[in-house]
Amino acid sequence: MLHDGDLQALGLTLRLAAVVTLLLLVVGTPIAWGLARSRAWWKGPVSALVALPLVLPPSVLGFYLLIAMGPEGWVGRLSQTLGWGLLPFTFWGLVLGSMVYALPFMVQPLQNAFEALGERPLEVAATLGAAPLDAFFSVVVPLALPGFVSACVLTFAHTVGEFGVVLMIGGNVPGLTRVVSVQIYDHVEALEYTDAHRLAAVMLVFAFAVLLSLYAWQARARTRAGIGMGMGR
Repeated sequence: MLHDGDLQALGLTLRLAAVVTLLLLVVGTPIAWGLARSRAWWKGPVSALVALPLVLPPSVLGFYLLIAMGPEGWVGRLSQTLGWGLLPFTFWGLVLGSMVYALPFMVQPLQNAFEALGERPLEVAATLGAAPLDAFFSVVVPLALPGFVSACVLTFAHTVGEFGVVLMIGGNVPGLTRVVSVQIYDHVEALEYTDAHRLAAVMLVFAFAVLLSLYAWQARARTRAGIGMGMGR
């Protein structure tokens, strides 16, 4: 049986993951589209910048984000100018940090899906008089739907499992920034291994169920695509 503190941390974590996934879907889609379509010199540097959280230690990324959000950082100055106050140790500070850390998990699957489409679908849409924006939503999005599903699922699951970045930026404020990973850490630090086992088991089952559902959905999508191609012949 999970304690009230565990349930509170679980609810906060799911809320954080949902908000981050939704915002990254809006922000990451045009980034992925631009990277997939561009052949300019800046594609390499931007791709490396997007993928940086994959290889950078979370504590390093969290440290620099904390500095940027602080009173003397450019993000901190902007947030104060806009009347939002300072973001560290707040929920929205966690959102911003999680968005940076989870960015490659949204952008890379979408970029791969867009690149796999090729030029032909857009050329056909253009010959039918579709505007670029209309062609994107009516042609690209349906064809790249598996990429969107994979990107959203991976982003959500990755955000749920974050520890280093959220601890650096959010600290350990109950009900405000104490997410599941930090709650488990607290249990272990307090030698409350039974409570840690319960909460860790919930996260283990959740992660397995998410990945199993994603792989099953991808297998069905490939099967439907194969049947469609067979019927097309």
